[in-house]
Amino acid sequence: MLVVTSAADRIVVDDSVRRSLQRRVLIVVVMGQVLGGAGLAAGVTVGALLAQDMLGSDDLSGLPTGLFTLGSALAAFLVGRVPQRFGRRLGVGLGFSAGGLGAIGVVVAAVVGSVPLLVAALFIYGAGTATNLQARYAGTDLALPAQRGRAISVAMVATTLGAVAGPNLVEPLGAFATAVGVPALAGPFLLAAVAYLGAGIVLFAFLRPDPFLVARHLAQRSATIADGPTPITPSLRTGVAVGATVMVLTQIAMVAIMTMTPVHMRAHGHGLGEVGLVIGVHIGAMYLPSLLTGSLVDRFGRIRVATAAGVTLLLAGIVAALAPADSLGLLIVALALLGLGWNLGLISGTALLVDATVPANRARVQGTVDVLIALGGAGGGAVSGVVVAGAGYATLSLAGGFLALLLVPVLLRARRAVQAVGPGPETGTTSGAAGAGPAAEDTSA
Repeated sequence: MLVVTSAADRIVVDDSVRRSLQRRVLIVVVMGQVLGGAGLAAGVTVGALLAQDMLGSDDLSGLPTGLFTLGSALAAFLVGRVPQRFGRRLGVGLGFSAGGLGAIGVVVAAVVGSVPLLVAALFIYGAGTATNLQARYAGTDLALPAQRGRAISVAMVATTLGAVAGPNLVEPLGAFATAVGVPALAGPFLLAAVAYLGAGIVLFAFLRPDPFLVARHLAQRSATIADGPTPITPSLRTGVAVGATVMVLTQIAMVAIMTMTPVHMRAHGHGLGEVGLVIGVHIGAMYLPSLLTGSLVDRFGRIRVATAAGVTLLLAGIVAALAPADSLGLLIVALALLGLGWNLGLISGTALLVDATVPANRARVQGTVDVLIALGGAGGGAVSGVVVAGAGYATLSLAGGFLALLLVPVLLRARRAVQAVGPGPETGTTSGAAGAGPAAEDTSA
């Protein structure tokens, strides 16, 4: 049994208490992610339309996406730094709260017609996007290595619940906004403000004791027993690089193809309803398979699932490239595969990253990698329009698919180093049961 003490938390931790604490953490994370998903989806759904109305230009309607991305990149960096010193609770609490304040700023900008305020508010609103992604790490802090994939997947499924509800409330929120003297397109940002602030309050109030602080104390105790902290070996560094590569490449491929699919469809006579159906299926495939994906990651290993992500994204690119422009069915298949490939890559890559870090550097590294993911997605979205304009949608789809396939040689080359990454001392067990973690699982990959 171990007494864990910090300035904010005091708890006695043994294996049974740690498991109970992990269950509590996951419940709180789910509550926060449901709210966070609603905040993310509600605003993003109408962001481009609101910018179009206020700026009076179709050319600048993509501005919200760029501002969200830049804001989320900065927030990912900061949200990753705060937990390293003060714990997850403060980091995600402040991140979601900042997103809520940004949403309030968007509403005020719409009411007073201030474009500069809109630009600043959208940038701050991006903090909610980054925090929604960062919160998945909170569920892994106290999870055993053999359960990390499932812990990540729980957070992602919870995001789905809010993300599905948000867009479906756009019309009633618009009516409510009009009734209270707010432009209809700013209505979803009212929900985003409430949802993000609610997520921040829930996580800050109930994520106690802080899972990251507990994990760090467990690691320090294990280091004391072992006469020194776990060294940052070349295998650990390789594991970080591989996990980051998996997530960044899958993000670039997914965002590039997804961004231009509605443009491609509208150019070939598809209506908004059909576009919405394809994107809706895509978003569902991004999140709904998470529980199954997490189990696959834990059962069959990170390397195998990450390899499957590359292959799935290649299939998505091929189907999208070969689909006749008027074939709604094939476009649905292509975008479903695209979402599934992203899901496989994000969960396996996250698990690789957690495996290859220790509490002494974990939150800082996670924040840095999420910055790269955000910038990779921004780059993929920006380049996609240029590629389609110059070479067509089919070329973009094939390029995205083959880019994702680069994961396979990267994974094969780094497999031995990744397998050498042990579960680390931060699990808090002394029985050796945690040793049957990812390194053991992947030996036959």
